[in-house]
Amino acid sequence: MTGGEIAALIAAIAFVILVIVIIICCVMTLPKIVKTITSTNEAIEKATVMIDETNTTIQSVTKDVNVLTIQVEDLLMKSNTLLADVNQKVETIDPLFTAVADLSTSVSDLNESSRNVASKVGVIGSNAAKASLATKLSRTAWKTFKK
Repeated sequence: MTGGEIAALIAAIAFVILVIVIIICCVMTLPKIVKTITSTNEAIEKATVMIDETNTTIQSVTKDVNVLTIQVEDLLMKSNTLLADVNQKVETIDPLFTAVADLSTSVSDLNESSRNVASKVGVIGSNAAKASLATKLSRTAWKTFKK
């Protein structure tokens, strides 16, 4: 045997040992790999179920949101109609409030004039009372003077 053949034989033996070690490692780790693949499959199945449930929930929420959107739009239209009606009625009764304000001013002026007249009548009444008293005193004095 030559040196090259010996080297080839050593390389072949090393290759056979390497293949045997790899086979042993694969056989030893194969249950772990199978277990990992199995648990990965279970996780994928659970994720698929969760995704299906999520899709169902999203579809349900979408339907509910669509119904609510329609109802809100209807409510907004009714509110706008009601607001327009209220604004029209307020415009209609606005002159009434202006008239009431003017009437209130007139009544206040009338009250003030009445107070002024009453105070003047009070002064006149007081003067009339004094004049009446003076007249009575004059008559009494005149009667007394005649006698």
